[in-house]
Amino acid sequence: MNELELLRKWDADAPPLTDAARARARFRLHEAMRAPAAPVTVGRRPLLRMAVAGVATAAVATTVLVAENDNTSPRTRPVSATTVLHGAAAEDRRLEKPVAPRDDQFIYTKEIIKETPTGGGRTRTYVDESWDSVDGSKRSYVSELGNKQWVPVYPPNQTNWPPSRWALLKQLPTDPGKLLIALRDGPGKPDYSRPMKGDDWPKTQFFVSGLLRTSILPKGLRSAAYEALAAVPGIRVLPHQKDADGRVGIGIQYVGPAGTPWESGEPVLVFDARTYRYFGMHDRRTAGGTTYEQWSYVAASAVVDRVLQRP
Repeated sequence: MNELELLRKWDADAPPLTDAARARARFRLHEAMRAPAAPVTVGRRPLLRMAVAGVATAAVATTVLVAENDNTSPRTRPVSATTVLHGAAAEDRRLEKPVAPRDDQFIYTKEIIKETPTGGGRTRTYVDESWDSVDGSKRSYVSELGNKQWVPVYPPNQTNWPPSRWALLKQLPTDPGKLLIALRDGPGKPDYSRPMKGDDWPKTQFFVSGLLRTSILPKGLRSAAYEALAAVPGIRVLPHQKDADGRVGIGIQYVGPAGTPWESGEPVLVFDARTYRYFGMHDRRTAGGTTYEQWSYVAASAVVDRVLQRP
């Protein structure tokens, strides 16, 4: 079984909702460009992007000038994608409060999403609350752009990306290089001796990025994902980006190789320009012939005992 067949097994079997369906559709297009057609299901939860050691020089060729205010006079300083992402990893390690959810519990997430039609129009705000079963043995209750639904119990052989089951997240390496190799190789035993190739980067960053869209992760996994993203070829840094709360920071975006579904650029992750703490995301989505500018951030997350319980 080749890598693409293994990776296909990580897609979820669930209805297409918001940018989750769109992200996976782009991935399916990429797969179709490289392999014979095969049935691939569409997942329900959002996704993102990344890569591995040995190509760091290609990953962070761009820098931006960021304003600094020291209460005397404004200054600027050059900031690279590597600086931002390694800073985000350090900040996450500093602030991280490890959790150990039980299998019978739920991961609660409250996300604020604002979107405006690109051609002008009314801005709408959504407050999406979701309760995901820790081990997949109970029905989850999710909301995306106000669309609420129950998600059935996962069959024993079904997987999705990022994993909903906490036990699967715990199995992922917290070393950035090993994490990327594990995601490149898919389920099974990763071949850490095999170097990454050019064609590996788009699909690998796609899976690692999904981890960063997950509200709660095992200890050390989020910081590892940030540091892995810092090595990906095609990451650029953007100044003056906002999240749904109106906070202005530094943006990080993956722009894939020419001729791939990611060529035009992916969602922008927004970080505090001073501390590099993650703020939220700026993205676009198209529905019903209308394209929307979309901003989002996670307002709350916690482990709870039952659906509809809030921390």
